[in-house]
Amino acid sequence: MGARGAPSRRRQAGRRPRYLPTGSFPFLLLLLLLCIQLGGGQKKKENLLTEKVEQLMEWSSRRSIFRMNGDKFRKFIKTPPRNYSMIVMFTALQPQRQCSVCRQANEEYQILANSWRYSSAFCNKLFFSMVDYDEGTDVFQQLNMNSAPTFMHFPPKGRPKRADTFDLQRIGFAAEQLAKWIADRTDVHIRVFRPPNYSGTIALALLVSLVGGLLYLRRNNLEFIYNKTGWAMVSLCIVFAMTSGQMWNHIRGPPYAHKNPHNGQVSYIHGSSQAQFVAESHIILVLNAAITMGMVLLNEAATSKGDVGKRRTF
Repeated sequence: MGARGAPSRRRQAGRRPRYLPTGSFPFLLLLLLLCIQLGGGQKKKENLLTEKVEQLMEWSSRRSIFRMNGDKFRKFIKTPPRNYSMIVMFTALQPQRQCSVCRQANEEYQILANSWRYSSAFCNKLFFSMVDYDEGTDVFQQLNMNSAPTFMHFPPKGRPKRADTFDLQRIGFAAEQLAKWIADRTDVHIRVFRPPNYSGTIALALLVSLVGGLLYLRRNNLEFIYNKTGWAMVSLCIVFAMTSGQMWNHIRGPPYAHKNPHNGQVSYIHGSSQAQFVAESHIILVLNAAITMGMVLLNEAATSKGDVGKRRTF
């Protein structure tokens, strides 16, 4: 047995230990340093994101809409990392800009932001901000934006797409329409809560009181109720309001007109066939009223037997 085991021990004694090639140590060291650097960079991104979200939450706790200049816009919107959606209203609210539609859109935007801020679903995944032209001119130039107001959605990842710009000219800027657009882009559903407005109730009460007082004063002579001309005028007013698009304006809430903030040119007629300004409704109303009055005068001239000169004037 000892003779058979001797060659085996000699073979084991003749083996030499195997070592890694000398050039592999720098490679392993470089790989280790790279892993450490990547881990540190990821940690730095997480810390930066946490800092940005905490700052946005602090601003939101003070005001539902926070204003941004160029530096804040680039830090919190354009520069990653970002895991939240940002709705930005680009506007021009300074008095010298004379943008009445900007003030009207700002009121609706404020209602929407307040509805989100004080809802039970409020979280750090959606924020509302504003960039005024006089406070962030460089932002307008960076985005090649030449009109206000404009609403844009900046998603958590990637660049905004065409649908991330709200079609204000076609849809209007009512808070309910903005909420529907935000739900389509972010899957965040906002229930709009409007502050109580008693102006309509007060106006209705005054109208009822006026009519009731008039009927009481004329209680002994109510023949005016059967006046066909009076009822015809009331009917025409209703027809003019409906055919001119006043109901569409009430539902969509379009601006009265559009003023270009760069050249100051005011447009009263919308360029699209699927939208309109309030001024267009007034123009159509006046034209319809003029045509109707012309038809009434023409009929009066044909049926009356008065002075020929007067009939010809009609």
